[in-house]
Amino acid sequence: ESQVERVLNVANLDRKEIKLNLSTFDIHEIIEEAKEVFEFSQLENGGKITLNLQAPKPVIHADVVHITNVVNNLIDNAIKYCEKTPEITISTTTQKNKINISFKDNGKGISRENQKYIFDKFYRVPTGNLHNVKGFGLGLFYVRTIIEELGGTIQVKSNTDKGSEFIVSLPFQT
Repeated sequence: ESQVERVLNVANLDRKEIKLNLSTFDIHEIIEEAKEVFEFSQLENGGKITLNLQAPKPVIHADVVHITNVVNNLIDNAIKYCEKTPEITISTTTQKNKINISFKDNGKGISRENQKYIFDKFYRVPTGNLHNVKGFGLGLFYVRTIIEELGGTIQVKSNTDKGSEFIVSLPFQT
């Protein structure tokens, strides 16, 4: 059901028909709630999410539903693409007029070649004949589209077998 909803949302994004419902809120609250939900529902057999929320003014002007989806998607990917006990660190810092949110994991990482394409619609990192992770290749496309619609950026730093770090940068509420 959530996959179908995501496909429909992405179809709307393609046609630029998505309406953002902007409000002002504390991004730390969204991150803390997501941590609790994932630890309860997906990390019951081990794994942990560590928070290092250092941004002194974590208030942004964005769509709370879409930002919640972005945070959830990045945490979900960190868990899905980890072949050992997941260890995820979510950090926030500030830089000029932006808040940076880092999602760092100990997963299998992404090769430099595949990093060029991971934000493309329907792209999935090739896994040979293994199809142990379900999905349509829409999650990171959705994440990038929402972040850019809100005037932000997303980048990835990753090494195969050493994990990944996704860094979302969003403007502060002024």
